Amino acid sequence: MKRLILAVALVAFASPVLAQNAGQIARVRSGSSCAGCNLFQGDFSGLESRGLNLSGARLRQADLSLAVMNRTRFSNADLRDVEAYGGVFSSSSFNGANLTNASFVGAYLEGASFSRATLTGANFSGARLARATGLTQAQLNGACGDASTTLPGSLRIPAC
Repeated sequence: MKRLILAVALVAFASPVLAQNAGQIARVRSGSSCAGCNLFQGDFSGLESRGLNLSGARLRQADLSLAVMNRTRFSNADLRDVEAYGGVFSSSSFNGANLTNASFVGAYLEGASFSRATLTGANFSGARLARATGLTQAQLNGACGDASTTLPGSLRIPAC
């Protein structure tokens, strides 16, 4: 019985740690940087802000659709399962970020950097990456795109 009570208590007290932080989400929506913040499932669709520092932030399952976030630092951020349809991220840094299963369909990523980024399952269909830096063929082999995806040099991406 003590174990059951302990297990319930652990789950009850651990859950808020995983939940989104509404105050931090509001801060970013107002145009402020928030490095290391918990922005889990945050709605940033249509946000127009540039030069933000979101390094190390937890943006898992966030909505960045149609956002314009040029020169934003997403370095070492958790961007798993992000929806970034049609977003504009020119010259942004995704170095070391985890973009597993993220959707960047139709996104503009010219000049963005992706050194050491995890792209497994990411969808770049129709995305513009021709001037992106730090991309390797090994990274792209785990992602997917389509005939309209533009990539630097001789890099290729599997079809979705």
